[in-house]
Amino acid sequence: MKVLVTGATGYLAGHCVAELLAQGYSVRGTVRDLRTADVTHLRALAERTGGELEFVEADLTGDAGWTEAVDGCAYVWHVASPFPSNIPRDEEEVIRPAVEGTLRVLRAAESSDTVRRVVLTSSEAAVHYGHDDDRVFTEADWSDPSKAGPYAKSKTLAEMAAWDFARESGMELVVLNPCTILGPMLNADVNTSLELIRRIMRGTLPVVPKIGWNVVDVRDLARLHRLAMETPSAAGNRYIAAGRFMWAREMASVLAGRYRSHGYRIGTGAMPYWMLWVMARFDPSGRLALGFWGRQDRSSAAKAEKELGWTSRPPSDSVLDTATSMIELGVVPRR
Repeated sequence: MKVLVTGATGYLAGHCVAELLAQGYSVRGTVRDLRTADVTHLRALAERTGGELEFVEADLTGDAGWTEAVDGCAYVWHVASPFPSNIPRDEEEVIRPAVEGTLRVLRAAESSDTVRRVVLTSSEAAVHYGHDDDRVFTEADWSDPSKAGPYAKSKTLAEMAAWDFARESGMELVVLNPCTILGPMLNADVNTSLELIRRIMRGTLPVVPKIGWNVVDVRDLARLHRLAMETPSAAGNRYIAAGRFMWAREMASVLAGRYRSHGYRIGTGAMPYWMLWVMARFDPSGRLALGFWGRQDRSSAAKAEKELGWTSRPPSDSVLDTATSMIELGVVPRR
């Protein structure tokens, strides 16, 4: 049984490929350019498991390749989506490929004779933005696109478009809404969600801003994709994937407890707001962090736990495993 994973070289998508291969599925992954895509780590996974893995060329910004990509696949995991490391000058740079790309994948899947279900990776960003009340958010909640930044707006509008398409076409759709994803890297490509850990470990962040997130381990999220695919009753549902909330200083303390004795200079002090504000004038990621200052959103994964039997490991384990993989891959110098 073959599963298509879009954006196969991405951080989460790589773990999705690993989960499927480990469970005996054949996998087809999309990449933007077959000539330049680095798939070495994914081919190594296939060799270790003895699984079947192939790649096809398809880009979210164009129609070419998507019909061929879904051909012969029983399921589609649409994981790929733009995740900017800074606030773009034009929000359409993020919104257009997210919405149009999602619809391209869904149209191709709907026209296929073999695809049974699509599992779409949305985001917690499509759940809680634009609401100031202090409540625990669930799958019944939606972000307000008019009050959301470019990334949250792109995820919200893309998911809304997906549900509209599913209702009109009768397609089986399951949507996952993960929070901040941490956990081991499969290659040395550091994505946006891992940048804070990298900076803490490299000692370039001696004081830590008052920002934090609910954390989900990338391995647990990949497993949730499989459960959403395999569980018949999951069709037509959203599932939040969220572990416990962690402040960045708590992450730094966990890392200091493990790695200071190995010579890593890990800062755990509190960064004042004015310092982050100054940083934001020169550092694009600092501008992005300003929007999270002091924000403590709470989301419930109770639905996924009850209906799919899903569990998430402690976020401290995910933080430590992220750092360990960075050292092993040379992203952080070994001491």
